[in-house]
Amino acid sequence: MERLDKFLCDCGAGTRSQVKMILKSGRVTVDGKPEKDGSRKLDPGKNKVCLDGEPLGAVGTVVVLMNKPAGYVTATEDKTEKTVMELLPPEYQHVDLKPVGRLDKATEGLLLFTNDGDLLHRLISPKKQVQKVYYARHEGTAGEEDVQAFAQGMILRDGTRCLPAVLQPMGAGESLVTVYEGKYHQVRRMMAARGMHVTYLERRQEGALTLGTLPRGQVRQLTQEEIGLISES
Repeated sequence: MERLDKFLCDCGAGTRSQVKMILKSGRVTVDGKPEKDGSRKLDPGKNKVCLDGEPLGAVGTVVVLMNKPAGYVTATEDKTEKTVMELLPPEYQHVDLKPVGRLDKATEGLLLFTNDGDLLHRLISPKKQVQKVYYARHEGTAGEEDVQAFAQGMILRDGTRCLPAVLQPMGAGESLVTVYEGKYHQVRRMMAARGMHVTYLERRQEGALTLGTLPRGQVRQLTQEEIGLISES
């Protein structure tokens, strides 16, 4: 059993304050009868809830992939900065999505969101060692010694230990970097430790997921098959 107002929020009907107004306006029915009491207990599996005559059901697991642009911080709210939540289309604003891990303000590329807390924690768990592939533009040119340093696992200046990673030089000032964890500013710090200051960074892949042709600043919802793939990875 759960409260009617919570059920409406979970179904994406609106925020708590919006749901309160929706109930007050008489737009909600339970088993065909108008209901304005948000504290009413109901069984979603037995009671039929309608908003403006349309039946509602629990949203279920939602995973959204965003091609994040620079200039937005990965946070649900921030008093001074624009957040990635502002880029989500209206239909996702009330699904209680949260970012999976984070990209820093200047970094672009693949960023996931989900409303499934258990899935979120599995995806960000260090034990999972999900691969993340980044394209980096940087000062200098990566060489074989740099490749070996990444492969051996680096210890940064502050003592942070990094798991073995893959550095693939792409010519002067360009590299692909694959890491298997998500430490703070990890790719930038690892490159800097080898004397290669990063000037641009884009995450292109996470696990089996890639950006594909998704335009910068846009999102797409993962299919159930794709959710299954990342759940098992």
